[in-house]
Amino acid sequence: MKLVLAEKPSVAKNIADALAIKGKKDGYFEGNQYIITWAFGHLLQLYDAKDYDSKMSSWKLDNFPFIPEKFEYKVKSNPRNRNQSDGGAKKQLSIIHRLMKRPDVNMIISACDYDREGQLIGDSIIYRARPQKPVYRLLLNEWTKEEVLKGLEHIQPNEKLRPLQDAGVSRQWADWVIGINLTSVATLKFQKGKGKALNIGRVLLPTLKIIYDRDLEIENFVPEDYFKLQATFETDNGEQYVGTYVEESGDKFSKKELLVPIQEVIQQKQADIIDKKVTKKKEFAPFLFNLSNLQGYITNKYKGWTSDKVLKVAQSLYEKKYITYPRTSSTALEESLVGKTARVLKAMTEDVPYKDEVQFKKTKRVFNNAKVESHSAITPTYLKPKRLTADEQIVYQAIKNRFIMQFMPVAEYEETKLTTKVREERIPGIFASKGKVQLVEGWKKVENIQSKDTFLPFVEKNRLVLVSEAEVTDHVTKSPKPHTEKTLLRVMETCGKSYDEEETDEVMGGILTGFSIGTPATRAETIKKLKDVGYITSQGKNLHCTELGRKLVETFPVKDLFDLEFTGRLEKTLSDIQKGKVHKKEFLNLVFTFTNKSVDLIKGEEDIIINEVSASKRKTREVLGKCPECGGNIVEGTKGFGCSNWKKGCKFVIWKNDKFLGTMKKKPTKTMVKSLLTNNRAYVKGFTSKQGKKFNAYLRYEKNPDNAYYSWKMEFNK
Repeated sequence: MKLVLAEKPSVAKNIADALAIKGKKDGYFEGNQYIITWAFGHLLQLYDAKDYDSKMSSWKLDNFPFIPEKFEYKVKSNPRNRNQSDGGAKKQLSIIHRLMKRPDVNMIISACDYDREGQLIGDSIIYRARPQKPVYRLLLNEWTKEEVLKGLEHIQPNEKLRPLQDAGVSRQWADWVIGINLTSVATLKFQKGKGKALNIGRVLLPTLKIIYDRDLEIENFVPEDYFKLQATFETDNGEQYVGTYVEESGDKFSKKELLVPIQEVIQQKQADIIDKKVTKKKEFAPFLFNLSNLQGYITNKYKGWTSDKVLKVAQSLYEKKYITYPRTSSTALEESLVGKTARVLKAMTEDVPYKDEVQFKKTKRVFNNAKVESHSAITPTYLKPKRLTADEQIVYQAIKNRFIMQFMPVAEYEETKLTTKVREERIPGIFASKGKVQLVEGWKKVENIQSKDTFLPFVEKNRLVLVSEAEVTDHVTKSPKPHTEKTLLRVMETCGKSYDEEETDEVMGGILTGFSIGTPATRAETIKKLKDVGYITSQGKNLHCTELGRKLVETFPVKDLFDLEFTGRLEKTLSDIQKGKVHKKEFLNLVFTFTNKSVDLIKGEEDIIINEVSASKRKTREVLGKCPECGGNIVEGTKGFGCSNWKKGCKFVIWKNDKFLGTMKKKPTKTMVKSLLTNNRAYVKGFTSKQGKKFNAYLRYEKNPDNAYYSWKMEFNK
């Protein structure tokens, strides 16, 4: 019997379905040859500092730096009470370990996500039980039946993935050490008052600095006026085109006085077309999506979307088997996927109106091992979704369209450049005109992308034309634009090296060496955390630093943490550990030394207040009325409207998920409860009957004569 551990229940179900296993037990599926069980992501977490040493329960400067000699794991904490273990995680961990020890289980297969986080999740759970059985790894990029069955035939010894585990552990330990030490010491040193800690993180601060720098650029930007001269030329048959005046220094002039005399002298003058260049140009489809590009595309195109939301929706599509692994940094596919890709393309284009133009080709833009880092780009699988949510439809359609575009004709346009010289010796410059006409729509048909054509009349070189009009126009230089999630993700992905989608292979290859801020999987989480801790805020699509964020950048003394190069080097080292080029010990020694020095640096700083937390008054909950049972105050709680004397034994409550009201698609509201307590009844609109009809009625909530419980009574009279 083989035991397979999946990262989530939904993935376990996919594997069970592929193996036609129907027998579901408590925490696992069981068939003739396989048992499929699951985690809920991380079931284990690193110890808190106080778990190593009780003195760490209270934050004191003298207790830091604190770096454990050995890192230990425990069952993850209950999110509502960090001092308790999560009951569900504890139970599932026990089930997994019991299954591992079953005498009939002779092999353990980790089927967690094929990345360093997935490797860490699987290994931490499996090796905690110290198995005496061989451990293997299932490495998949998608969860379709075909891929699961093929993958189970080609499992690899888990030991081969040791570098991936080392990278996962190194990242986790480094972030714990930097986060625990610097957050604690910074909060003690630079925060006045009790409240949220002053969050310090390896990826958090350089990302904050990117937004801070852009805000500063915008604030310090001084707009400058500049001027242009445009002339309208007319041919002998009445056709017209516009040209912009250009000298050696360009077409922008700092003073209007430089252009006005030229404007006056060229009026109604003859001019010659001294040059004409017509060039056919190709427009290639944008590369396949990696996660950052997908997040940028969706957040830029659709209002209200965040990078975090795009990742969650993409993850859902992946677990439902409709797309390949989304947490990838690659924009190309492995060359071994040629045959499979052809089959997927056929399935995806069976009913599209431009089907006849789709042609499968093996090109370097699509299939290129040199551009693939761990996982290929995101594509659809051969499975066609029958039902998607509105959000899933948006993300799926974008991935599907981008995939199909790769196999449509290259778009082509014709560009015409005219150079016109006015017959006037006093004028040193020429007039430049540009026209563009789309010849082949190609891949643009997939998303109905409209090209803007600029037409020029059909004229030949040496043709004589007339200046019919000339105008000096005034302009102002524009300030840089605020960062959006799209532009921020690009800077994080390339560690500040800007590029566009048609960059050279050399630059794109450089991006994929791991020199970045964070990983595709963590960047969205970083942006969300910056908002949650109050360092940045969003105004529409634009991101800006808050006052707290600015103070932190300007005052926090550990400047390396704001340095993109420093953070990029750390991420590059993690990437090299994953490839087996660097040992994790070197990386961790570097991080521990950096942390010790940083703590000493912060301790030695003057006591400057970066964050002042005002003592918040305890919220007084609104009293909705008097308790009919004991006369206490009825207030709103998380799950219901109850009596403030509940600690003294009063059990009066109106539950928010009341079953009687639920049958008529209603829930109790504050207004309803107030009316019940004041008038003994409430008029409620919009009940739904079993037949689906809407109606209104009066409600009473009265104590039963036979017991201590309350029941609803409905009346229709006024």
